[in-house]
Amino acid sequence: MDELKSFSYKRIGLITVLSMSAVLSGCNLIGGGAQKSEEKSALKVMYYDERSFYSQLGMVYSALHPEVDITVVTNQQSGPYDPQKDMKAEFDKFIDEKQPDVLMLTPEQLTEYAEDGKLLELDTMTEEKTYNKETLIPGLLDYMKELGGGKIYGLSSSFYSQAIFYNKDLFNKYGIPLPEDRMSWDKLFELAQRFPTDGAKDKRVYGLSLGYNGELYQLGSMIGASQNLSMVNAASKQVTINSPAWKNVFQTAMNGLKSGALYTEDPNGMNTSSQTYEDYLLRDPFIAGKVAMKLEGAYFIGQIKESQTRVKDKAIKSWDIVTVPVDPQSPDSSPNMSFNQIFAVNAKSVNTEAAKEFIRYVTSDEYARVTSKLQDGSFPVRTNYIKDDDNHNMKAFYSLKPAKSSIYKDYDKLPQNFFMQFMNIAQEELKSAFAGKKSLDDALATAQTKGQQIMVQEQAKQKDKPAEAAVTEKTASGTN
Repeated sequence: MDELKSFSYKRIGLITVLSMSAVLSGCNLIGGGAQKSEEKSALKVMYYDERSFYSQLGMVYSALHPEVDITVVTNQQSGPYDPQKDMKAEFDKFIDEKQPDVLMLTPEQLTEYAEDGKLLELDTMTEEKTYNKETLIPGLLDYMKELGGGKIYGLSSSFYSQAIFYNKDLFNKYGIPLPEDRMSWDKLFELAQRFPTDGAKDKRVYGLSLGYNGELYQLGSMIGASQNLSMVNAASKQVTINSPAWKNVFQTAMNGLKSGALYTEDPNGMNTSSQTYEDYLLRDPFIAGKVAMKLEGAYFIGQIKESQTRVKDKAIKSWDIVTVPVDPQSPDSSPNMSFNQIFAVNAKSVNTEAAKEFIRYVTSDEYARVTSKLQDGSFPVRTNYIKDDDNHNMKAFYSLKPAKSSIYKDYDKLPQNFFMQFMNIAQEELKSAFAGKKSLDDALATAQTKGQQIMVQEQAKQKDKPAEAAVTEKTASGTN
């Protein structure tokens, strides 16, 4: 498994080669057409760690902007995870102490910081003619405006997305119509169930693989997210899983799981210690030609193409992709696109122009061109560079506009230890329903009742914390 283990090192090496090629080419790679300045400036950028920053973003930028002295600051936590630690408070403290010029935020953090006036707006920059906003993926700017309450306070250089991969040969063999973009979940399951369900597990054909989403709670949550449903109303602190909409979602998921058409991964079944790399590739039933459709991310394209070279006689030959399933009431959007690396300018920055220029460059056409061949599972936000050489339907990854998932909406406004406890209860109740030990109605009603009880308990604990902290402080200071 030397090849498998060395993947990350190969990736870093590829980034380095691409980066230096871009620099040596002598092309005008300055994002947005901004002019270089001879004046030296310092820029403090927040990122995961210094090594990954320079391999993924900083090497090319530094070569093209020698007048900017970059310092990378990271908020990576050391030591074991502490569930009692207030992560939001820790993050705010980190920002206050380090004061990075460029912040790296999640969508939720961007919304919070924008509301608190901690960020500078970027609308003017995106409206500049040289920024070429028309080549950005559809809906990106609208999504960022939604996060920012009507203004753009952050931009991402890349995004992650999923699509439905399908095996053309299997569909033709069984005379089944090919999948289409913007199918509903019901349509997807109906297509999957048209494939035969007989035969041994390791020999038969399956209509659909959804990875590790093989439990009722997981699959139902995925379907519910596409329909903009939420299990909890964070504002009113009410659990809302026992509703007709959620019942319909979990019934759809249950029917799909019990149909025999779905291939589900065993999370405990992957042992690669004695496998060759070829075995590893063929372990995937879609690559081996045993699954007609599979929900996957962009990285899977690289695995398919590698298998067609390494195990050509055994690997899938003809394939394509369509969009993930959608809600028929909202067929042009999906929560399956994510931007977990959003860059924003700190309102307290003393280097605002350098900070904006950095964001301009890492979201530019030129940066997308340099990084478009990395195949690291993400895509650049510029559509000109989302393509492959075999004319596959790559638009499936970005033609649906990004939408915020309601499943975990305002998660940070809930009591800190609530959601994990509620999720465990919901999972167990739905397992009982799937096994026929109780009705789906009873399972959802019990999950809601027990979940609400936990909500009340955790709210009470949260209210008691300030008093406990005050007593602790008095004791430590020796006051009575």
